[in-house]
Amino acid sequence: MCVYSEAEKRVSITESYYRQLQSQARKLRDGNHSTPPSAPSTSTYYSDGGVPSERDDWWYNGTDNLFLNRSGEHHFVGASSTTHLAKRLNPGSANFAWDVRPLYDDPLSLRRSVGGALPQLPPFEFAKRLFWVQYAYIGTIFSLIQPSGFEERLDWVYHQPPDFSHRESCLVYCQTLLVIAFGLMYSVNQWSGDDGPPGFKYFKHALRFLPDIHEEGSIFFVEVLCYVAYYMQNLNRRDAAFLYIGLALRMAISLGLHQEVLDSDISEADRNRRRRAWWSVYSLDRLLSVKSGNPITIHDEDIGTTWPAALDQSTSDPWPSIVLTHYTQLSRILGRIGEEIYRKKPRSGSNLIASVQSITNDLSSWLRQVPDRLRVDFTTLDTHVNRESVSINLHFYSCVNMTARPLVFYIIQRRLDAGLLGSSAGDWKEGLAPNTVAVIESCITAARATTLIMDAAAKHNLIATYGYLDGEYIFSAALLLVMVNAAFPHNETNARAMETALNLLRGMADRGNTYLGSRHSLLLELRAAIGPKTAGTSETGRTSPIARNAPVTPISEQPVSPATEEAPTHPQLLAAAWPSQPDLSSLQDISFQFDLNDDPALWEGALDQIDIDMDTDWIENTLKR
Repeated sequence: MCVYSEAEKRVSITESYYRQLQSQARKLRDGNHSTPPSAPSTSTYYSDGGVPSERDDWWYNGTDNLFLNRSGEHHFVGASSTTHLAKRLNPGSANFAWDVRPLYDDPLSLRRSVGGALPQLPPFEFAKRLFWVQYAYIGTIFSLIQPSGFEERLDWVYHQPPDFSHRESCLVYCQTLLVIAFGLMYSVNQWSGDDGPPGFKYFKHALRFLPDIHEEGSIFFVEVLCYVAYYMQNLNRRDAAFLYIGLALRMAISLGLHQEVLDSDISEADRNRRRRAWWSVYSLDRLLSVKSGNPITIHDEDIGTTWPAALDQSTSDPWPSIVLTHYTQLSRILGRIGEEIYRKKPRSGSNLIASVQSITNDLSSWLRQVPDRLRVDFTTLDTHVNRESVSINLHFYSCVNMTARPLVFYIIQRRLDAGLLGSSAGDWKEGLAPNTVAVIESCITAARATTLIMDAAAKHNLIATYGYLDGEYIFSAALLLVMVNAAFPHNETNARAMETALNLLRGMADRGNTYLGSRHSLLLELRAAIGPKTAGTSETGRTSPIARNAPVTPISEQPVSPATEEAPTHPQLLAAAWPSQPDLSSLQDISFQFDLNDDPALWEGALDQIDIDMDTDWIENTLKR
């Protein structure tokens, strides 16, 4: 009989369990965990097979920016993603499973099939109404479909059978079904049942008509791929969205859309279509890449395409081109934010100061130049607001938030650490340079402005309940306000803004957005862990009750109506008037000129924070304390 020494024994384990042991070993080394690692359960997802886990936190077993999906594959979530900071602040929360779970969790739901009947199309006139609904939300910020051209295609779909052997026919059917899917997504504000979100069945059938990627590219193909990518993002299928938008942008590059054409035979109308298509796919790529923490796909110095002309032979209305241009200019700034602030590469605190100064000045310049029609008048939000101004201003304030929040989170972390030692200063501004204070205040102002705009949009029934960007914007604003209210002296305006932001999240969750429901629960956990437990002291020195305990009314308790009908009112969404309006106009005049000798250690500390994701890692670190 052979006898083996102890040193020669081998035990095979899966990579996922190896990662779990690494994580537990780090916790034991740091003194944060005293329980020995347990044996892997038989009900865990393994890369080599196995049975599905009943736990919701199966995906968390990753390291740094890598997360395990159900099949055991690693997926990257970068530093500019909101998910990363939330994970770090609350590592044990079961709510994080939703950050890698599709909104509609049917593994076979998007499997492409051959043949089969089309879903029952809505009446022709109703389909036209659905086009205009989705056009109000995304038709001008991403100029991918022109109304006149689409109506011709819609008429063709309703009177011609599909031809799967003809690429153009497939694209027409695919685009039409995508438009119907988006129109229903933005029209229906309540989802119940198990057949997927509003419009999902049309999106599922649209994928049947999507041509193979090896087929010849076209501008039309690029436009369709963009719609597929963005719907995937709305389903929280972020990896699929990132892949599809990558395909769209690379197809656009292969068609030369990123450069002006010199051929004199190409009409001005065709040139403008190329420009509109290019800047639309560019903007969507910037959004999906930076928001997920991924690198951008193309650098600005490689682009030679000009902005679309406001008026050309193909359209009599210059407004869509104006909206597209100003929205895309923000997406260009967002790309700089992702690259210069959040990318992991060697740099110093002075580099970070220079980037924040330059980006903030660009945002201020953009705000000064934007047309009045696209501005939000905060004094008339209760009576009038349009979706184009909602979309573009939420984009702007998100850029302000993302530029400033590494510094804001660093200040908050210092105050929370000092609070644990009983030495937290009463005035958070003490010892900070004026420009540093201005950066922090601009971030808080942007979060309050986002909340005001979203609240007004909800009152006018202009919230995209299942829309990715609306959920992303309000979650980021709520997260920042929760932390500000926990770390800074009590401020009634900030407390009211936090309650409204949390209420908006809960209202969207109550209408069927389970993904936002988990994010709302996460913020409640975070607030309970780091928030004040008793009455706080206001910045004026007076004791005030904590607004976090004020009653709120979820949107779901209000009447539900399609976006095309009269909007319901939400009388208790902001039950009382704001104590004071945030100084929103001051953002227009921001122009920082930092002295590099001001707060050098502070900016170096803020720089260290960027190595973690600002929306999930910070939550984990805070709750560990």
